Amino acid sequence: MISRWKLGATTLVLALTAAATFAQSTPQVGRSPWGPDDERGRLNLMTPDSRAAVLARVDGGAVYDLSVEYFIGMPGWHAAGDPRYQIWMTHTPHGTIVDDPIHVGPEQNAHVSYTGSAISMYTHTGTHIDALNHFGLNGKIWNGFDAREHLGDRGWRKTGAETIPPIVARGVLIDVAAARGVDQLPPGYRVRRQDLVEALARQGTALQPGDVVLIRTGRMRRYADAQAYMDTPPGLGLDAARFLVEHGGAMAVGADNLSFETFPSEVDGNYVPMHTYLLAQQGAPILELVQLEDLARDGVYEFAFIAASLKLRGADAAPLRPIAIPLRKR
Repeated sequence: MISRWKLGATTLVLALTAAATFAQSTPQVGRSPWGPDDERGRLNLMTPDSRAAVLARVDGGAVYDLSVEYFIGMPGWHAAGDPRYQIWMTHTPHGTIVDDPIHVGPEQNAHVSYTGSAISMYTHTGTHIDALNHFGLNGKIWNGFDAREHLGDRGWRKTGAETIPPIVARGVLIDVAAARGVDQLPPGYRVRRQDLVEALARQGTALQPGDVVLIRTGRMRRYADAQAYMDTPPGLGLDAARFLVEHGGAMAVGADNLSFETFPSEVDGNYVPMHTYLLAQQGAPILELVQLEDLARDGVYEFAFIAASLKLRGADAAPLRPIAIPLRKR
């Protein structure tokens, strides 16, 4: 079984570290309780025992795909000039007959129908996980790694997406939209701690150290319309994030929107306080564009969360294909 005492003690250390950080006049990046070389942050809460414990409770009756579909014109973060998702054909059956790229002749090209394609996109496109180097403070990222020393022309040498391990953990859905009696939270709605407390009570769900916690705002219902999906999304407030990490012991947090937080910022001098708090100060990865509608429809609030991201060396995010498998009641 999971040693709750060990997990709780680690969570307490992180909470005290966070409290000390917030007490400073200028917030600083967090230092890892797992040592000066740590690049995984709170993903260290995942252990062989914790993985075995959650897998031992898997129901197996259903599997939920929590990822979105990629397509030209899909929602994406382009406000800062980052590229849109693109796909193009590199080989088609007819084009191969004309071009003969492998030099096998028209007869074989007519017989063997060859199709190939390529894609390009911003790493924060579609369902993805933010690595701990995505946002920092004062030129540094989680655990004090300095950009002047660890960021080269080929990406970060510390906390890159290649350091993110496969995730097997207890997942928890907090359906804030349903708790407030709506299909979707209003544009720009900032989810507060009390919203989470009330939603958890309504569901009869309790948080545990090491959880992957996913917040449903209902914004995914607009995914097919990129402009509507991206327009003034609801998001998490800072006190809600602190509740999840410092009180609930969350290992990673996510939501069904892209920005994860809402704008304008609630913190003077920091336009993305949620990202810097979770990534740089707490070492907690962020999952965005997580498809939660099916879980919400079926009232599945506790599940095995299983996911692996692409091992993009030095990258600040990577596409993620998460699945959820309901757990048997204890």
